[in-house]
Amino acid sequence: MSHFLIPEPLTGEAFAPYGEVIEARQAASHLINAGRTRRFHACATADPGEEGEAILSIFRGTPWPAPVTLRMLERHPRGSQAFVPMERHPWLVVVSDRPEAAACRCFLARGDQGVQIARGVWHHPLLVLQPMQDFLVVDRKGPGENLEEVFFAEDDVAVIAPV
Repeated sequence: MSHFLIPEPLTGEAFAPYGEVIEARQAASHLINAGRTRRFHACATADPGEEGEAILSIFRGTPWPAPVTLRMLERHPRGSQAFVPMERHPWLVVVSDRPEAAACRCFLARGDQGVQIARGVWHHPLLVLQPMQDFLVVDRKGPGENLEEVFFAEDDVAVIAPV
């Protein structure tokens, strides 16, 4: 059975069960550096978990074949994971409260929005819409296994509607 996902706009309220939206919110900002820089303060909080440290990496994504068919989900039980686009192109975020195709939600993120996926939240790997797109990723380095993957049954997948 195929479950069809229609990408919904990424908002803080809609994404709250899965983590935080990272975006420049005027209300959480102030001027610094003699008024030459606006600091959008504490957009998200990294959670590296016990004995972990927050690290920064760059992920370079390429598109999945169309139609994008989701056959698996992953999660990181020991720490959160943030994705912030380094180029202003829209991209997709798929999250779920359980490792099932029918439970997936798909969000269309603007090119100026990132996400902080909370520790233990099921999600699909990076989904870009451009031929190539770079992301600054903040996640966990430390002892213990921090990746769980679940693959769906061959006849139970989620398909993302074209954007």
